[in-house]
Amino acid sequence: MFLDFFLLLRKHALPVTLPEYLTLLSALRSDAGSTSVEDFYYLSKTALIKHEQHLDLFDRLFGEYITGQQSTPLESLPDVPPEWLKDAIENQLTDEDRVDLDAAGGVDALWQQFRELLDEQNATGPLFGGSRWIGTDGTSPFGTNGMGSSQEGFNLDSGEKSPTGGNRSASKVWEQRDYKNLDDSIELNTRNLKMALRRLRILTREGVEDELDIDGTIDSTSRNAGLLDIQMQPSRKNRVKVLMLFDVGGSMDEHIELCSHLFSAARYQFKHLEFMYFHNCVYETLWKDNLRRRERVPTWEVLHKYNKDYKVIFVGDAAMSPYEITMAKGSVEHYNEEAGIVWLDRFKAQYPSLVWLNPNVAAYWKYTQSTSLIREWSGNRMFPLTLNGLEQAMKSLKNPKVVFVP
Repeated sequence: MFLDFFLLLRKHALPVTLPEYLTLLSALRSDAGSTSVEDFYYLSKTALIKHEQHLDLFDRLFGEYITGQQSTPLESLPDVPPEWLKDAIENQLTDEDRVDLDAAGGVDALWQQFRELLDEQNATGPLFGGSRWIGTDGTSPFGTNGMGSSQEGFNLDSGEKSPTGGNRSASKVWEQRDYKNLDDSIELNTRNLKMALRRLRILTREGVEDELDIDGTIDSTSRNAGLLDIQMQPSRKNRVKVLMLFDVGGSMDEHIELCSHLFSAARYQFKHLEFMYFHNCVYETLWKDNLRRRERVPTWEVLHKYNKDYKVIFVGDAAMSPYEITMAKGSVEHYNEEAGIVWLDRFKAQYPSLVWLNPNVAAYWKYTQSTSLIREWSGNRMFPLTLNGLEQAMKSLKNPKVVFVP
């Protein structure tokens, strides 16, 4: 049951697992289960989705799955009203509802009317909306998620018969897609940036012993003939050290807001964060304050001050004249005695954990020669500044073998 739905999610790379699928089936068999499509939507989303970045894709696939379900064939319907319909009338309808139903001819007449209408509609295929046909989200007393009155109608949910009638104004919640701004291909804001940056965590225990060591206490107490022997340990903290180098000016002006979000999230997430600025490519000097750009720091000083324990993150669109990278005197701002690639190689030699974040769309990188040069220099560790791209970049900083494949 619902195996095709599970396979559809897997086909589109949603990380749903077999144990989660079995959990969903178990919930459907229990009192938590429901024959309402809307309730099944909420239940399956709760059981299968573990991260908010997947909510938008799940909503789209759920809508695709529901739309693709075929109506129940007439041949599979019994000649008399089934037990589920009788039970629904007995357990859910009020006395007033039953009076209305009797006025309409009773449940037998309603069932016969349903069969005749389905037979008449047989050649039209799945329908949505409307006030006459059996379909989805209409005002007919027959169908799925429509506004038909519960006392004079019932719905048919993709082969799983439902004793409920009607819905809340035929609103399909999976098509509202409240979480569509959390798709993993969008650019980032401060909120989900912080979540993505959390991927880069190196937790160590250093400093004051201020946390109870439960395992150590149990072991020590056992070895002490049962006399309580409390053991303490330093709390685990993220000790990762990050050096961020931001490209500013020129074509990066249109990405100021996004880079500001990134900087704000990084300041929040990393306790050991250093940052510098450059324009287009790294040369012999960097700077800390764009308002006082003349107060520059020699790049050699940066390389000597921050050791190889630092994770280096370049942020820039890598869009410039290729001469700025490959040639001495190629800079558009000053007379550079050494080519930009020479300084980039020095960074790569000093820092084994290094990535480049590019705010431009990855599909356009190949059309800019300088971007291709930087990407080749980085060993394909240039990542787009999107939710998925940033998460991959954080993994690459922990494991340099992780590269970006468009």
